[in-house]
Amino acid sequence: MTSQQHDTVADTAHAIIEELAQQSRTAFLQISSSAHEQRNQALYHAAHAIRAATDEIIAANAQDITAGRSAGLTDAFIDRLSLDADRIAAMAAGLENIAGLEDPIGRELSRWTVPSGLDITRISTALGVIGVIYESRPNVTVDAGGLAIKSGNSALLRGGSDSYHTSRLLARLMQQGLVEAGLDAHAIQMIPTTDRNAVGAMLSASGLIDVIIPRGGKSLVARVQNEARVPVFAHLEGICHLYISAHADPEKAINVAVNAKMRRVGICGAAETVLIDRGVTDELRTALCNALLSAGCEIRAGKDITSLHPDIIAADEDDFGTEFLAPVLAMKTVEGIEEAIAHIAEHGSGHTESIITENQAEADQFLSSVDSAIVMHNASTQFADGGEFGMGAEIGIATGRLHARGPVGAAQLTSFKYIVRGNGNIRT
Repeated sequence: MTSQQHDTVADTAHAIIEELAQQSRTAFLQISSSAHEQRNQALYHAAHAIRAATDEIIAANAQDITAGRSAGLTDAFIDRLSLDADRIAAMAAGLENIAGLEDPIGRELSRWTVPSGLDITRISTALGVIGVIYESRPNVTVDAGGLAIKSGNSALLRGGSDSYHTSRLLARLMQQGLVEAGLDAHAIQMIPTTDRNAVGAMLSASGLIDVIIPRGGKSLVARVQNEARVPVFAHLEGICHLYISAHADPEKAINVAVNAKMRRVGICGAAETVLIDRGVTDELRTALCNALLSAGCEIRAGKDITSLHPDIIAADEDDFGTEFLAPVLAMKTVEGIEEAIAHIAEHGSGHTESIITENQAEADQFLSSVDSAIVMHNASTQFADGGEFGMGAEIGIATGRLHARGPVGAAQLTSFKYIVRGNGNIRT
């Protein structure tokens, strides 16, 4: 492609994004002032439409899966892409769960009176036009759309080419729910192109898009964070740790470790490193390794752990700090909780960490000292999910420290404004 042709394609992408964003802005003005029950009805109608279109969704998804396999996508990637009747039913149920939540906008967050006599109230408001850029997971179309509707926002969705047919259909079904509830269908829009220039156009759309939420691989998120001229809610990687204390209950330690790693290896909440306290017995360490190996997990560890089983592989230093997104786990022995916390601070991504211990003081130290978005005690890291947190669903896990942190649900897609009431007050 010549430079002139590239410029023409980029200009076309910018024109598409500008037009869609303006439509989204118009829709936002309507949906942000709509009644809570009307927004809920849109969610219920969309859930019904998704259930009714199960066969159509599976057929569209089969197109994407076939193309993905031909393109050499990994099994973990195909798993994230795949939908079946159960997953489709779960998406519909997720919309109904979102509808059952309290209205996140119009809430009185605080109220006070100042010496001048002014009555001041801080009220939650919708954010505006939310741009969501994602790969492989077609369910993000529904989760993002549902949360945007609930919180009175409009969503401009850019799914990956790998899930294009499925996501486009799901977006249309979400729009059907909006129309049946008397709301503007443009509140949920799928960008009608897989051209990568569309991503760049979204990232530069300051004044048109209010916030960008990327959900995908490291390269996508890094690009968004590096190029965006729009505020971003993001996490770069999900390098999650599980620390097994010398005070751990053996049964809990084994069950949680296997679940945290192997339930679904391709999600950001999957454990990637297990840290084992030096005080853990050889019996528990051996049982833990056997359980993981039996579940099909490859273990990469230091010499003291490789000696426990001939199938355990010697770890490289790079393994501690890698998001495998595969049935691969790094394992290391640490000299107590302080070393575990230090290791997490050095190698973690600020996503989710968990401690397995029956010692409450030790648990409290871990929970207060580990600076990640989600910190757990005696629980699998796979619970790092907005739905599991009772938030209905999530668009993603934010690991930054501004505005949203942890699961980004409907409440996190709000801002606030101040309502000031006076009685002829003047400032002296």
